[in-house]
Amino acid sequence: MTLAILCSGQGGQHRDMFALTGDAPEATHLFAHAATLLGGWDPRDFVRSESDEALHRNRSGQILCTLQALAAAAGLRDIIPHGAIIAGYSVGEVAAWGVGDLFEPVLTLDLAVRRAEAMDAATCAGDGLIFVRGLSHDDMTRLCERHGAAIAIVNPGDAFVIGGGREALNGIAGEARAMRATRIVDLPVRVASHTGRLAEASIVFREVLRTAPVAFPSAAGARILSGIDGGSVVSAETGHDKLAAQISQTVQWGNCLQSCLEAGATAFLEFGPGHALSRMVASIEPGLPVRALDDFRSLQGVRNWLARHLSD
Repeated sequence: MTLAILCSGQGGQHRDMFALTGDAPEATHLFAHAATLLGGWDPRDFVRSESDEALHRNRSGQILCTLQALAAAAGLRDIIPHGAIIAGYSVGEVAAWGVGDLFEPVLTLDLAVRRAEAMDAATCAGDGLIFVRGLSHDDMTRLCERHGAAIAIVNPGDAFVIGGGREALNGIAGEARAMRATRIVDLPVRVASHTGRLAEASIVFREVLRTAPVAFPSAAGARILSGIDGGSVVSAETGHDKLAAQISQTVQWGNCLQSCLEAGATAFLEFGPGHALSRMVASIEPGLPVRALDDFRSLQGVRNWLARHLSD
């Protein structure tokens, strides 16, 4: 079996997101470090006590999502097979570098913070994202050109995340509704991620990455995918270029999933929070074993599932 690990982006944060990973002794130091980044709040208390708005704020959201992936990897390290394929959705791509042992885990959390801060500094009031399903890529491109927005993420099944200012997003939502789009959702993210509006943030983050220690190639033999084209990371330098560029360029998530399949992935595990990525895989390859961490009641349950499919 070849395992593909999917590291989730923002949007799925919830009160119980650390139910499986919060007590993993291997992740204790990660939760302690994340607490220093959250102003002293233990992340496990933060998600249970803070408002939904605080959970989805850009900086805190990127910390929480990155922490979840790293904590899951720490707790499952001894059963994750050598040579896993790892892909990350939005900030999940930073987490993927940590899960794949290219970045040291504590450094990965620090980089997620620097990324979020660069994005916040480049963001204009009212910027955000919407999700649209059911229109063609050409239709979405025309709508974005007409309203001055951009396609931020291309998902499988004619599903798109669109980034821009509030007036542009409202205009696109209205027209998409009239064109009978099947689903339109205002996402709880207040930055126009993966669009040219964050070009300055890409420049800033690339400078941050220039001094970040990286262990390439991965000692775990992991194959890390780049979000902007679905290609494998072939060197630290080009990988850093793409990791910074995806802040302000379209993420081709459909290509990433296709690359996982072409690389021989026979099972998929989403680290979460949420189930969005595993559901995408199930929609395009319904016969494959696909689960999300949030599907299980314990890490032992995840271990049992992995052991069963690793032996297939």
